[in-house]
Amino acid sequence: MNSTIPLAGVIGFPVAHSKSPRLHGHWLAKYVLKGHYVPLHVAPEHLANTLKSMPNMGFVGCNVTIPHKEAALSLAQNVTDTARRIGAANTLVFKDGEIHADNTDGIGFIENLRQNAPNWRADAGPVLVIGAGGAARAILVALLDAGAPEVLLTNRTADRASALAAEFGTRVKAHPWEKTETLLPQAATVVNTTALGMTGKEAFPFSLNGLSSAALATDIVYAPLDTPFLQAARARGCTTVDGLGMLLHQAAPGFARWFGQVPEITDETRRVVLGQ
Repeated sequence: MNSTIPLAGVIGFPVAHSKSPRLHGHWLAKYVLKGHYVPLHVAPEHLANTLKSMPNMGFVGCNVTIPHKEAALSLAQNVTDTARRIGAANTLVFKDGEIHADNTDGIGFIENLRQNAPNWRADAGPVLVIGAGGAARAILVALLDAGAPEVLLTNRTADRASALAAEFGTRVKAHPWEKTETLLPQAATVVNTTALGMTGKEAFPFSLNGLSSAALATDIVYAPLDTPFLQAARARGCTTVDGLGMLLHQAAPGFARWFGQVPEITDETRRVVLGQ
């Protein structure tokens, strides 16, 4: 970095709600590193010019969030295989005049499970994934790469689930939304990738009465941290993992690339991001 102070940030529209500046700011302070990480409110029509200008302002990279993930991928000159398969980027590095794009959402998902449920195995049995949005795409790639033998996919819009399943091959099978509860007894892992149950959103609509007590349940929602979905799974005797760790673990690879330090994900990290 020579004498320059590296800059990074998160680009979104909107972006004021993002917890990423608090997280990266904590790591910069913890490891006593030079650098700054800032929120950047950028409208879609300004994304290309913004990314082009950022290296000249001292930015070494950035995160991108909704609604820019697909556009950021298309603007990059170098794309990882993971980002290409997911069809979206969340982590950019500016290097040698080019944009290098990656997607660490799937890594964040898997590492969250490995840290908070050390006995979990992707190959333990079928995985039920509820929802077929952008997060589901990253999670599907991660589950398949980790060895999940079969993914059962349901989504409120059936065509979207069918299209996603067709894209990922025979190990992913789409099922009707209204059949979600009947799939629960088969599942060794259940993942809620929807916003259902999130603060201010509709309630999670399904009973988990058919879920085995040996199953693991995880939610990508972290507001509230302990969602009704997780509470219902815990009442069944299941191991549960909340969604905050996915946010923390997806952030770590970018921080390491921009600031040269692999950060630890600890209880302190969680407390800082939650404002505790």
